[in-house]
Amino acid sequence: MNIADIATTDHAEVSADQRLGKVRALFEEENPRGLIVTNDGEYAGVITQRSLMQSHVEDSTKANALMSSAPQVKRTSDVRDVARMLVEGNTKVAPVVEGDGLWGIVTADAILEAVLDNLDALVVSQIHTDDVITIAEDASVGQAINLLREHGVSRLPVENEAGYLTGVATTHDLVDFVVRNMDQPTEGERSGDSDRMLDIPVYDLMSAPVETISGDESVREAVSRMLDNDYNGLVVTPPEDDRTIDGVLTKTDVLRALTFTEEDHMDVQITNIDLLDTITREGLRESVTKVADKFQEMQVHHAHVRFHKHKEKLRGTPLIQCQIRLRTNQGQVAGTGEGYGAESAFRVALDKLERNVLERKGIRADEQRRGQILRKLNEI
Repeated sequence: MNIADIATTDHAEVSADQRLGKVRALFEEENPRGLIVTNDGEYAGVITQRSLMQSHVEDSTKANALMSSAPQVKRTSDVRDVARMLVEGNTKVAPVVEGDGLWGIVTADAILEAVLDNLDALVVSQIHTDDVITIAEDASVGQAINLLREHGVSRLPVENEAGYLTGVATTHDLVDFVVRNMDQPTEGERSGDSDRMLDIPVYDLMSAPVETISGDESVREAVSRMLDNDYNGLVVTPPEDDRTIDGVLTKTDVLRALTFTEEDHMDVQITNIDLLDTITREGLRESVTKVADKFQEMQVHHAHVRFHKHKEKLRGTPLIQCQIRLRTNQGQVAGTGEGYGAESAFRVALDKLERNVLERKGIRADEQRRGQILRKLNEI
């Protein structure tokens, strides 16, 4: 299937020299998935809601300051390839070109709607993210923003003192809050005090009750709920208790699942591939494969390598966070690390992944020995 019938010419567009005040107004008025930025009529990049989390940027700043690149696709591109491009570009919208010009856009929602009937074959527990970043009810909005930026996630499940799920704070919720003119007075004791606005507890801004889904439900049902309610993700809970958190399922997780292949070699997907410096996709794949092979009983279905750039630099080289996640027939295994430059961060994350793989191998070996001992005792 290609995207000829999925792409649309209906999209929001701003020029590269447009003030961010106008950009923020467009997000508030039209709530687009992203804005296409043009320079002299030519495609230049996109601006997403996540970009606007940089609340310290003045309204007078030009749009190109927050603009990021997004892969251009053709109207005849395959849906699977476009899904991969959106995941690796860490975006929900991509410009569609026809000939030499910009024709329109394709969105993650459009792709998910097109493949919805094919998602019954998957259940949520197969593709959800299980290492969830959570936040306490009494944590501040500023802390929530820092967590979203640091981990590159779009939502934070909120827990009470007992550890139960009570709400969720999303990028959309916080963007809606932080993009307001901080000079405008607010109600109560925070009136006129923009600094203290970031001290507001997450509890005051979180969405509640939380839309949850059980891990044994179909991905089709999960995506239907997301599309019907304009959610970007759902909190995954155990079938027997919707107060505890098993994970999070996002539209990106579903897009990533669409790109899984049955190739002879491991499929490795890279988010923010533009951060690669001295290492190639093939080099990443070979390194991850070697680690996975250390536990031969573990069949790796898919590997995901995600890079995230911090503001800190050392001699011009940015501090990078890398997370490597393996989806296997025995669950998920991950490793995370930081370093200056993508290759350095990847090596640290790979080392932690290897330790976790070997630890899992040791645990399984211990379980097998325990089973053998119990069987022998039963024979006595």
